[in-house]
Amino acid sequence: MKHPFLCLALLALRLAAAAQSPAPGSNLNFEQLDPKTRLPAGWELPTDKNYRVATDSLVHYEGRYAVRIQSETAVHEGSSFGVARLKIPVRFQGKTVKLTGYLKTENVREGFAGLWLRVDGENGTLAFDNMQKQALHGTLDWQPYTIELPLGDKAETVLLGGLLPALGTMWIDQLSLTVDGQPLAQAPLRPVVHYKAEQDTAFRHGSGITLDNLSKQQIDNLAVLGRVWGFVKYYHPAVARGDYNWDAEMLRVLPKVLTAKNTDDRSAILSTWFTSLGPVPACATCREPAPDSVRLQPDLAWLTDKKQLGSALSQQLAYLRHNRNQGPHYYVRGAPNVGNPLFLHEETYAQPVTPDAGLRLLALYRYWNMIEYFFPYRYAIGEDWQKVLPEFVPKFVEARSDEQYRLAALAIIARIHDTHANIFGNDKVLAAYRGVFYAPVQVRFVENQAVVTGYYNDALGTATGLQKGDVVLQVDGLKVADMVKARQPLAPASNEPTQLRNIARDLLRGATDKTKLLVRRDGRDFPVTVARVPAAQLNLALNNGTPDPKAPFWKMLPNNIGYLSLGTIKQAELPAAMAQLKNTKGLVIDIRNYPAEFVVFSLTKYLSAKPVPFVWFSEPQPTYPGLFLRTPVLAVLGTKEAPYAGKVIILVNELSQSQSEYTTMALRAVPGARVVGSTTAGADGNVSSIILPGNISTMISGLGVYYPNGRETQRVGIVPDVVATPTIQGIRAGRDEALERAVQLVEAL
Repeated sequence: MKHPFLCLALLALRLAAAAQSPAPGSNLNFEQLDPKTRLPAGWELPTDKNYRVATDSLVHYEGRYAVRIQSETAVHEGSSFGVARLKIPVRFQGKTVKLTGYLKTENVREGFAGLWLRVDGENGTLAFDNMQKQALHGTLDWQPYTIELPLGDKAETVLLGGLLPALGTMWIDQLSLTVDGQPLAQAPLRPVVHYKAEQDTAFRHGSGITLDNLSKQQIDNLAVLGRVWGFVKYYHPAVARGDYNWDAEMLRVLPKVLTAKNTDDRSAILSTWFTSLGPVPACATCREPAPDSVRLQPDLAWLTDKKQLGSALSQQLAYLRHNRNQGPHYYVRGAPNVGNPLFLHEETYAQPVTPDAGLRLLALYRYWNMIEYFFPYRYAIGEDWQKVLPEFVPKFVEARSDEQYRLAALAIIARIHDTHANIFGNDKVLAAYRGVFYAPVQVRFVENQAVVTGYYNDALGTATGLQKGDVVLQVDGLKVADMVKARQPLAPASNEPTQLRNIARDLLRGATDKTKLLVRRDGRDFPVTVARVPAAQLNLALNNGTPDPKAPFWKMLPNNIGYLSLGTIKQAELPAAMAQLKNTKGLVIDIRNYPAEFVVFSLTKYLSAKPVPFVWFSEPQPTYPGLFLRTPVLAVLGTKEAPYAGKVIILVNELSQSQSEYTTMALRAVPGARVVGSTTAGADGNVSSIILPGNISTMISGLGVYYPNGRETQRVGIVPDVVATPTIQGIRAGRDEALERAVQLVEAL
C-alpha cells in the first residue's frame, strides 16, 4: 500500500475519536468539557503513548481550563509527537484565515512547541504552518502567537491546535480564529452547492423494470448500453458537474434500448439520448500525455466500431473523448495525497435486498465500468474485459433471488483476479450461503492437500480429535478436490496459492452444527464427526498470521540471530529493539502476517547505507478515465550512521498481502537482503471501495505497484529468492520449516 513519508505536515495519524462536539469552532478556549472524559469537547486527542494530552485546571491563561501536552518518555523519536486537534468544516468564505493563541512551555528540548494550522482541500493540503521555524523551546511564560494562511475557494477543512514534537511540556489556551480579520462566527457563509443529480430520486426504491427471456439482440443492446453509459458517465462534463443522476438516466433509456430491433435503431436511440445532454464544449487542455509517462492507456477502440455504434453515435463519442471533462467529477476523484480513486454519490439501493432487474443491470454496469476505467491492472485480468460485459448481462438479469444475485456479483468480481476484491461487510445472505457454523480447526493447503495446521480454540479444537498434520479428504461426503474445483469460480484472488488460502478458511464451514469428515493420518483413512460452533466462540483472527497480538515483536534466536515479527511491531519501540539487535549475525524479518504499523521507512533506515529505489506507482486520471500515469520512483531511506551489518532475511507466504507485500518490496531493496518462503497474495496498492445496488460493498486495488524495472506484484506476488514451504511431516512435528531455512541461510552466509 502506498504511504507518503511520515511528516508533521500531514498530522493525520493515531487520532482518537472526538468527544461529543459543540458547534465547530465554538470551543477554542477549552471551556466546554465532555462530562464523561473531562476533555475539551469537540477536540481530537492522540493515542501516542509517548505523549499525554489533558485538560489542566491549575495552569491556564484565562478562564478555567487550558490544554497541556507533555512527553511521557525520556527519549524523543522524530516520528513521534503530541498533538491536540480541532477540525472545522469550511462553510464560510474569505481570502485568509488567522489562528491566534497563547502558549506556555516548560523545559522543551530536542524539538519545538507550537500552534499549528492547516487548510485542506479535496485533493489534500493547500496550506500549512506549525511554527517550526520559530523554534520555541526551553521554558517560556504565556505569550500570544499567530499563524495566518491563505484560505482560497478550494478549501474544505481547517484544522488547528497545538503540537509538541519534543520532550517537555507545553500549554495552550484562548485560541481564536478569524477570517479576513473578522471572528469566525461573523464570517460570511459560503454558498451551498446543490447538485441537480441529488434532486432526481425517481428510482431510489426500484426501477420497476422486469426482464425475461432475453434474445441475442437484446443482450447485445444491453451490452452496448452499458458501455456507452459508463463512458459518458466518466467523460461527459455535464455528468461530471452533477447535472444528471446517471443511474436514473440509464433506467429511463433502458426500455427504449431493449426494444431496438437492430443496430441502427439502437444507435439512433443512444445518439438522441446523448444529444439531450447538451453540447460538449471544445476542450483546449485535452492533450495526450507523453508516451514515457503512461503505464496503461484507456481501452477505447470500440468507440470507432461503427458496426456496433453506427456512424453518428461513434462520432459523438469520439468527439467526447477528445473534449472530455477536465474539472472535478461528481462520481469520482483521486484520494488526497495518494491518488487511488474514490467513488462518490453511488446510491446503495439497500432495499430490497435483491434489487429488481433494472437495478441488477445497473450493478453490472457500475462494476464493469469501474474496472474498465479505474482498475490499474486491467491488462493483467487474463481475458478481454470487453467480452465479459455481454456474458454477464443474462446472468445478472436471471439472478432473481438474494443468493443468486450475490453469487453473480461474486462471479464477476472473481474474474478480475484481485485478492483485494470480494464482497465485504456483514452480508447476511452470503453468510447464510456459506454457513454460520465453523469447525474449530485451522486448515491450510500443504503439498496440495487440505491439512490441519492448528486450532481456532484450543479446547474445542482438541475435543475434535483432529491433530496437526491430519489430511482432510472429504467433507460431508464430498471430495476436497471437487469442492475446490466448484468453489474456485466464486473465490476472488490474485493467484492460486491465495485462492486456496481463502477456500481453506471456509472448507469446514457450514449450515449445521456438525460435519462428517474423512481424514488421513499416518497412511490410514478414518471418519470423524466434528462439532461446529458460531464464529463468536473462535479466534478466527488467527488467519492473519499473528497468533498473539500482544506478543513481543522481537526476540533473540539461538546463535546470535535476531527476529522481528511485523504482525506485532510497534513503531515507538523499534529504536530500542534495533539497538539490541545491532550486533546480531543476522536479522529474520517475518512478514507472514499484516504489519501492525507502517514501518517501511522507519525500519529500512537501519538497514541501508544509502537510499535505494524500490517502487513506483501507476495512478488513475479522473480527467482521462482509463489512463494510468507513472509516478516517480520512490526509494528507501539510508541511515547517516553505520547500517546494520548482519544478514537480512525476509519471510513471506500467501498470508503476506498488500502492505505486507509493499513492505517486502522495500526491505528487499536493502543490499544483500533475501526473501525466503512462498509466493505472496499478489494484491498490492491502496484499495478503493464502491457500493453496488443491494448495498453490496466491494473493493479493488486502486493503484498499480511496480518494481523500479517495471515488474508488477499484482497476480504475480512476491516471488521468493529461496523457496521454503511447509510439509505435512513438518506440521505434524510442530516445525516452522521456513524459519528454519531462514536461520540456515544466516548461518551459511
